[in-house]
Amino acid sequence: MANILVVDDEMGIRELLSEILSDEGHAIQLAENAQQAREARAGGAPDLVLLDIWMPDTDGVTLLKEWQRDGLLTMPVIMMSGHATIDTAVEATRIGALNFLEKPIALQKLLKAVQQGLTRAQETVRAPALAPRPAVPAPAEEANGFGQPSLVAAGVRGGAQVVAGGDNHSFSLSFDLPLREARDAFERMYFEHHLGREGGSMTRVAEKTGLERTHLYRKLKQLGVEPGKLAKKNA
Repeated sequence: MANILVVDDEMGIRELLSEILSDEGHAIQLAENAQQAREARAGGAPDLVLLDIWMPDTDGVTLLKEWQRDGLLTMPVIMMSGHATIDTAVEATRIGALNFLEKPIALQKLLKAVQQGLTRAQETVRAPALAPRPAVPAPAEEANGFGQPSLVAAGVRGGAQVVAGGDNHSFSLSFDLPLREARDAFERMYFEHHLGREGGSMTRVAEKTGLERTHLYRKLKQLGVEPGKLAKKNA
């Protein structure tokens, strides 16, 4: 059972979502505007928030910015709207929203998005911190045809895979992690590597990785990678 906060100014939407999610075994808290949502968040972080974009007092994107600014965006947030544009959805994702649902919301899409959000929250709590290690020179037999270390030099030491990048940084990735967590850990290293090399430029990283910018923003958010901090660190 998860604690889910539903924020929507339409009573019918609030009641419908509450009924559906309650039937799934979740505890539901309702807010009809941004102020009530602020008060609910002040009482403790829910496991997930379903947040409407268009509300009369403060719109959902502005509220999302407030939470992000004040360090309160510690839970997955799924945005909802029947009138939002693609640009609005992208902006919400860039700020920190995990997903976007278009009204009227199909039941299966709602349940899938909620499950993904709760799974992501659990993975974030369990995800291990990746600490940089001293660079490990590649063995001679792993050098490429130009006499330089290969892009990835790997060796097993105490159950860990040492992955050394071409920029003389290496990270430790444990083989003991579940597959999903190991994959997320590798993807974080992969994107941090490219963001560092490209000075945090999302355009250049999108070109390097072959991802559309919208997909890239969403992927970085899911992985907890912050391009701005990486750009400052490597400046």
